[in-house]
Amino acid sequence: MALSRNSSMEKVTFNISTELKEKVVALKEDLQISLSAIYNEAIANYLKQKEIERWRRGVSMALEDKEYMALAKEMGSDNGDLYEY
Repeated sequence: MALSRNSSMEKVTFNISTELKEKVVALKEDLQISLSAIYNEAIANYLKQKEIERWRRGVSMALEDKEYMALAKEMGSDNGDLYEY
């Protein structure tokens, strides 16, 4: 994940287990990148994963809503025609 040169950065501090830190440091050395780059990519991927999970929950809720599904079916029955308003 590349950060934009115009994005502002903020220093943060957090706790991490010794075992996990050792694994991250080994990865850093293998990839020859900074710990900061690894942490930024990991957090960005985590946030993306959580956003996808929220969308999936929303889809599941919509699929369970009979009234919504009836309306969606009604609105989707235009055979793909284009309409000009």
